[in-house]
Amino acid sequence: MKSKLMVVLISVAVLSSCVSSKKYKSSLSQLAGEKSAHAKTQQELRACEEQKRTADARIVELQSQVAITKDQNTFLKENNTQALKQLENLSVISSSQAESIKKSMENMGLKDNMIFSLQSSLAQRDSLNMALVMNLKGAIGNLDDKDINIKVDKGVVYIDISDKMLFKSGSYNITERAMEILGKVAMVLKNQKDIEFMVEGHTDNVPFQRGELVDNWDLSVKRATAVVRVLQNKYELSPSMMTAAGRSEYQPIGPNDSPEGKAANRRTRIVILPQLDQFFKLLERPTK
Repeated sequence: MKSKLMVVLISVAVLSSCVSSKKYKSSLSQLAGEKSAHAKTQQELRACEEQKRTADARIVELQSQVAITKDQNTFLKENNTQALKQLENLSVISSSQAESIKKSMENMGLKDNMIFSLQSSLAQRDSLNMALVMNLKGAIGNLDDKDINIKVDKGVVYIDISDKMLFKSGSYNITERAMEILGKVAMVLKNQKDIEFMVEGHTDNVPFQRGELVDNWDLSVKRATAVVRVLQNKYELSPSMMTAAGRSEYQPIGPNDSPEGKAANRRTRIVILPQLDQFFKLLERPTK
């Protein structure tokens, strides 16, 4: 009887130990997953904070420029008033000449206002572009993906997508994986009012000829039009906002003498164009 009781007690102890070990390993696995998720969140947070610091610095710079322009405008107005008073007392200048000088000074004031308006428009454009970049990065989801690069340069937003994410080698047929990526990009672009963009196909410098495709020019154009058709037909972006273009091998972003450089050059670029009509309107002469 005692031996049976002893066997039962040992079995219970062993089972209890196995259960505790499984729970312990499960807890360790869960903790590792939470640490990985936390590290990724921290990395994304640091990237967002860096973007915010850049935007804040740009805003401070623009505010400083606006303050300087206001001071210059005030100085010019004071000098214009003083000069006009002096001209009125000079008998050697005819009334028509004085009127002409007065109009010239008024035009100087209009130019100052135009400069101020341009600066304000530039500041607004930079803010909108920064918001657009953050929306795109948020939609795509992975800020560290080397196959997708989003940047702003001289007021233009560029989205570079590696061709291996969109097409098979030497093909211009969109892959299933590409549909998901283009869908995320289209979701952001669709929410931008009156936006216009160009889809550019780029290749490396390796000579290419296959079937109906004569060279890299053909391949780059076909890939650009394939992307435009997906954005129009599947994701219902207006065709009036899109342009398709092929750049072939002639705008590389990396050296073509290495596999890495060639891979970087094989890309599809979406160029989001700035709205220039507002700047042209500022340059028009005011109507009387």
